[in-house]
Amino acid sequence: MINKVNPFQLTTQPTQIQQKSNSLMNNTSTSKTSFADSLKQAINQVNQSQIESDKMTEALASGKNVELHDVMITAQKASVSMTLAVEVRNKAIEAYQEMMRMQV
Repeated sequence: MINKVNPFQLTTQPTQIQQKSNSLMNNTSTSKTSFADSLKQAINQVNQSQIESDKMTEALASGKNVELHDVMITAQKASVSMTLAVEVRNKAIEAYQEMMRMQV
């Protein structure tokens, strides 16, 4: 079946190409988010996990009906998310420093 396809028959009309590129540009422009917004959202998620962990720990310490394993799971999730954020920050700083060392 592939052997029967002529590559010269696969060409598309210029208007079809233009329509496809316009539709692609419209789809990407509506779904763009800036790097700053993405970074802010990620930091807020780390902060929320830290707050949730603190609330669970306080609830356990005050004697409320909270399971110990739930407290430990939320604390570990908060720890992992904070470690990830620190490592991403370290990589970003390292990349910035590497760019500053480049000679133009």
